[in-house]
Amino acid sequence: MRLASVHTYPIKGCYRLDHQRARVEPWGLAGDRRWLVTDDDGRFLTQREEPRLTQLRPSIVDGGLRLAMAGQPELYLPAQPGDLEPVIIWRDTIDATRVGEDADAWLSAALSRKARLYYLDDPTRRATDETYSQPTDRVSFADGYPLLVTNAASLAALNDWLVEENGEPDPLPMTRFRPNVVVEGAPAWAEDEWLGRRIRIGPVVFRAPKPCDRCVVTTTDQETGERGHEPLRTLARHRNIDRKLLFGLNLIPDGTGEIAVGDEVALLD
Repeated sequence: MRLASVHTYPIKGCYRLDHQRARVEPWGLAGDRRWLVTDDDGRFLTQREEPRLTQLRPSIVDGGLRLAMAGQPELYLPAQPGDLEPVIIWRDTIDATRVGEDADAWLSAALSRKARLYYLDDPTRRATDETYSQPTDRVSFADGYPLLVTNAASLAALNDWLVEENGEPDPLPMTRFRPNVVVEGAPAWAEDEWLGRRIRIGPVVFRAPKPCDRCVVTTTDQETGERGHEPLRTLARHRNIDRKLLFGLNLIPDGTGEIAVGDEVALLD
């Protein structure tokens, strides 16, 4: 098996960055989901509520964040600590830096609703779910775990089902599932056997504590923001396990280091 691609999402719920290599930190890939869009009450927003987030194209410039979106002027924001405010992400309430009025005004105009932007200046503040992890494990603004791995062969199998059952003419891209790392060279659904085991990608070892239950975000075209019914309908027929529609596997790093496209991927136990 080998590492086929590497991706980060500077702002949770927004467009991705594709990489040839990335640094693994205890809370995820460097720069991944360190910024968060919230509503006016500080509750997180994602594509579940706002598919227009697909059109927000962030990039990292000189360590800071550049915002870009069609019809909007670009805005550069440095990554620095500032005034802390509580933000709500799922069941967690944590302190994060309020980026500022310029960022809030830009986002509010882009989304046609009141919105705020926050920066996680200290990524050690948020713990992972203790049910599936260790007390020292940490996560950024990702849903629950530092990384998500998907299997290229599983996507091919899913696309075969879409053709056989629905006559879908165009295969779904892996971008629908918003992974951090994609593995190739494994059989379809091999990741089911990785659960609870350790995986080495290049020099870095990860634990695989929990499969990923998929939501409406996977039905959202990451280029256009348009929403349909697939792949959830087909996952419901073929990958409904304990009432969860599974695709991909969460990972927690057991160390740090750099991973790169082409790295060997191996099961350790």
